[in-house]
Amino acid sequence: MPQYAAIIYSRDVDWSQPEFAEEIKEYSAFGAAASAVLRGGAALYPTSTATSVQVTGGKGGDVVTSDGPYTETKEALTGFYLYEAEDLDGAIALAAQIPAAWTGGTIEVRPVIPMLG
Repeated sequence: MPQYAAIIYSRDVDWSQPEFAEEIKEYSAFGAAASAVLRGGAALYPTSTATSVQVTGGKGGDVVTSDGPYTETKEALTGFYLYEAEDLDGAIALAAQIPAAWTGGTIEVRPVIPMLG
């Protein structure tokens, strides 16, 4: 069965903080309901914890890092799910059940190209 990534863009907050416990319950409920098709996923810490990495001069060149995200945006990449669905319509239907889809965020659905064995 094809796999899809549901990439979650929402407000840039620290989901590990107690004030987001009620919203985290919604994500936990989604995870339980979709457990048969979920293959992975995680929430991400805020963009303030990000480190951007680039290599100058091609492969093996100098590694250059900078604090923070690569781009500044209104919504941040805050998490993802990897799941199986029969087709894109099924993947979209499942993505519509992710809490960010109805709480002001956006879910980007993309088919996954298998890269490992």
